[in-house]
Amino acid sequence: MLTRKIGIDLGTANTIVFVPGRGFIINEPTIVALSVPDNTVLAVGREAKEMIGRTPDSIIAYRPLKEGVIADYYITKAMLRYFIHKATGSFNVFKPEVVLSVPAGISPNEKRAVVNAAREAGAKEAYIVKEPILAALGAGIPINSFSGNMIINIGGGTSEVAVVALGAIVSWSSLRVAGNKFDQAIMEYIKRKYSLIIGEQTAEAVKIDIGSALPTKEKKEYQLRGRDQVSGLPRDLVINSNEIAEALNPHLLDIAASVQGVFNNTPPELVADIMEKGLILSGGGAHISYLDEFFKRMTGVQSYVAEEPLFCVAKGTGLILNHLEVYKRTLLNKR
Repeated sequence: MLTRKIGIDLGTANTIVFVPGRGFIINEPTIVALSVPDNTVLAVGREAKEMIGRTPDSIIAYRPLKEGVIADYYITKAMLRYFIHKATGSFNVFKPEVVLSVPAGISPNEKRAVVNAAREAGAKEAYIVKEPILAALGAGIPINSFSGNMIINIGGGTSEVAVVALGAIVSWSSLRVAGNKFDQAIMEYIKRKYSLIIGEQTAEAVKIDIGSALPTKEKKEYQLRGRDQVSGLPRDLVINSNEIAEALNPHLLDIAASVQGVFNNTPPELVADIMEKGLILSGGGAHISYLDEFFKRMTGVQSYVAEEPLFCVAKGTGLILNHLEVYKRTLLNKR
């Protein structure tokens, strides 16, 4: 099957690729494994992630995106080439048109870097759309309505809060506090409280399995293994969801403050719309238990988690690809 259009949710933690008619065909970590001596790419995606914390000094597992933007152009280009080739297949004779997600706070230079990297990686043309717009589309929000809607998209590198109306972002905030910072907070909490050192992958597994935004009476437990800071020997530990809520709380308060800031910069009529409809949560971070209740308590506004929150941005690229000619004239010009 010839693939002429591809949507890519280029996230700090995961890259999701959508192809019209085929759906989500790739969902892999945004990680590249490099051989240090000759600077060549050894592995991309899931295979590269498995190397984290397990590689010799001659191999580095590298995240080419930092807080939502390109940190290394060469590696990002190699990664995009891998994903585009995997999506199109070996026998595709056409270069595809690609729609990519970018953070709302991206600079003009960073935009150019994303577009150029995609073109050099094999795209016929690359179009970039801001993540809050894509997340809102993927969450089923009618973005072209005159009525205001607020989307909170918590990804791996950034948390983006935006009010969308009439097909554009009215007010927004981009905070570099998200999933990766949550993992770091869990690692630091366990190290501080239990003198146990754990790796990124363990912290992420804890977050996914028992991550909670609020303490609860019924606590979930997770058994993990790390290295004792004093003896240097392996040690097991059972940790519960209320402890994870305590570890994540400072970062969640930062996101809540960002939401408050966006409300302060939003016209009163649109604020009234949002009060009526509620806040919509998307992104991988929206899977944290009781996050909707946390935002309801902090803002006084009803909050809802979007259906399949991790895929909202990728779904948004798919909707744009289905009406690409229309969006080229409208939404893509509002970059």
